Amino acid sequence: MSFLAYPRPDNSFGVRNQVGILATVACANDVAHWISNQTAGSVAFTHQQGCCQTKPDLDTVTRTLISLGRNPNLASVVLVSLGCESISPNEVAEGIAVAGKDVEQIVIQKLGGSGPALAEGSRMARQLVKKASLLQRTSVPDSELRFGIKCGASDTTSGLVSNPSTGAAVDLLIEHGGSCVFGETTEFMGAEHLLAKRAISPEVGQQIFDIVKQMEQRALNAGADMRGGQPTGGNIAGGLTTIEEKSLGAISKSGSKPIQAIYKYGECPQGKGLFIIDSPGREPEALTGLAAGGAQIILFSTGRGAPQGFPFVPVIKITGNPQTYKRLPDHIDLYIDIENGSSHGFARAGSIIYEEALKVASGQKTVAEITGYSSATNIYTIGPVI
Repeated sequence: MSFLAYPRPDNSFGVRNQVGILATVACANDVAHWISNQTAGSVAFTHQQGCCQTKPDLDTVTRTLISLGRNPNLASVVLVSLGCESISPNEVAEGIAVAGKDVEQIVIQKLGGSGPALAEGSRMARQLVKKASLLQRTSVPDSELRFGIKCGASDTTSGLVSNPSTGAAVDLLIEHGGSCVFGETTEFMGAEHLLAKRAISPEVGQQIFDIVKQMEQRALNAGADMRGGQPTGGNIAGGLTTIEEKSLGAISKSGSKPIQAIYKYGECPQGKGLFIIDSPGREPEALTGLAAGGAQIILFSTGRGAPQGFPFVPVIKITGNPQTYKRLPDHIDLYIDIENGSSHGFARAGSIIYEEALKVASGQKTVAEITGYSSATNIYTIGPVI
């Protein structure tokens, strides 16, 4: 099977062909949005990080911005910085440029404020969009596709229908030679032993136990039990009673294939197969982690109806809840109806999701892209703001 995509200099393939306007620090968010709003063919990525943080978090932000800039869906990048942030915009630019992409920079303080920065950034973005518009889609095998998978606003139908159906689509992609990244470490808790059994080695299996323990310990260090926030109030209203119950449903969206390796947040796995990225469950940070992980498309299973997309990675919303599908047509792409949850039903559902993903990969818009619901983004950090 194949899809139509844009070839990149690093031999990856983008399913979108946008110019990324990436803020390097929270102080530059507004200018990044203004540039994007004035430049058709560009998209802004903004976040709340980049300054007054400990070095481990600044390293994470730098690593994540570089990986985001390298995502195949971006043809080129304009970095928007304030000029006195704690991270190094030059380091980010150099990291992105390794992928062979054009990278421009503007510094608000050096240019004389937001007005001149907007004018210069818009000029740069227009030139890059014009250059990107010359690129044409070409047919490539689906082995060049990488899914990111996520679930959110979960209810009982998530674990019973949409998550395992998504898992069947992931299995198809891996069987066709592609790759997939997933995370939400908080939602491994109570089911981590099942994921560890699928690890390719005892070492990788132990890493799964380790990241779950570390995630829970962070909450305990803050004087809280993670089980007070997971499952969420919405999850409980949707019929989920424990984190273990939620986790059993959540991990089913990863399918059944072997887990190749565990990566830090902001890293992009190399090679083919199934990979874990250590990340939280909340959408703004989790979706960013998947995009940084090289996902060209995100499959997002939801029960009650999560609306978030992502600026430059199309997010396909999948539900098994008929009420949600009828009530939220602006936020749901696919409704999966499986009678009795038979294995044949999941296999067919996986094929339906896979076929939809190939259409989106070739240019079909998702509802989040059409409505523009994609600006709730952030980068995951664990230390204090100082």
